Amino acid sequence: MTGAGAGLGLAYAREIARQGASVVVNDVDQIVADSAVSRIREEGGKAVACAVPVGTTDAATLLVSASLKAFGRLDGLVTNAGILRDKSVLKMSDDDFDSVIQVHLRGTFTCVREAYRHFKENDVQGSIVCIGSPTGQRGNFGQTNYAAAKAGIVGMVRTWALEMKKAGVQINAAIPVASTAMTRTVPYFRKAIEAEDRQSPMPAFFRHDLGFGTAEDVAGLVAYLVGGDLGETGQVLGIGGDRLQVWTHPLPEATEYHDGGWSYDDLARDLPALVSAHRQPVGEEFLPLPEELRPEES
Repeated sequence: MTGAGAGLGLAYAREIARQGASVVVNDVDQIVADSAVSRIREEGGKAVACAVPVGTTDAATLLVSASLKAFGRLDGLVTNAGILRDKSVLKMSDDDFDSVIQVHLRGTFTCVREAYRHFKENDVQGSIVCIGSPTGQRGNFGQTNYAAAKAGIVGMVRTWALEMKKAGVQINAAIPVASTAMTRTVPYFRKAIEAEDRQSPMPAFFRHDLGFGTAEDVAGLVAYLVGGDLGETGQVLGIGGDRLQVWTHPLPEATEYHDGGWSYDDLARDLPALVSAHRQPVGEEFLPLPEELRPEES
């Protein structure tokens, strides 16, 4: 799992481990990665660290190798690594743009490609979860680079779902809405952040209506999806606070609420039916190509 050393990524990794999976914790900082591994192990989980900045093919290959070396197998991938370089468009430099695209978009591409290569070559019906953002669906002031990367991730997921379907590999996108280092800088979320810091109930507007919650609120969805039990591919699913959504770009197709938020068990019970009723067609709106025009499988 990329970007799993802290924040939302660590919450995902801990929940995945709680559900019985062994986790490769990736972070750019060895100390941060080791600390995350220690925490997972203290909670009874299995994990190893792999400190490398994602974005290159070499990094992606190293992550796949780390899983095979430590656990003898690779069944799932979560791409979460990311950075921020927020500036309005006239103030955003080429480096500001490129660095965010390198980590978020290229990092997702290279890691997914290497994981899928392993799945296909070894007949593994694996599962991949790519992390998007509401910014990629709706935009956000000062985040040209981040919006482009997150929208691109969703586009790649929908494309890869078509390419991977025959191999039995599931790939879906999660759109978390939760407290992060970034939201802590946004005045709009101040009362919600203050409530979280006090460990008191978050105001109902944020938690229920806005669907804004904690890292633990969104971790169950990522763990459930990477477990491969949904049985659907190419879906874009949003979660936060009490709210769960099936997204069609740029608006959600369906919204459900659950008081107290959505745990892994809640999702296992209710998500398949919600997605089945409102699933996004992935390539199904196109007429099939004639045989002579179909691309050869690689």
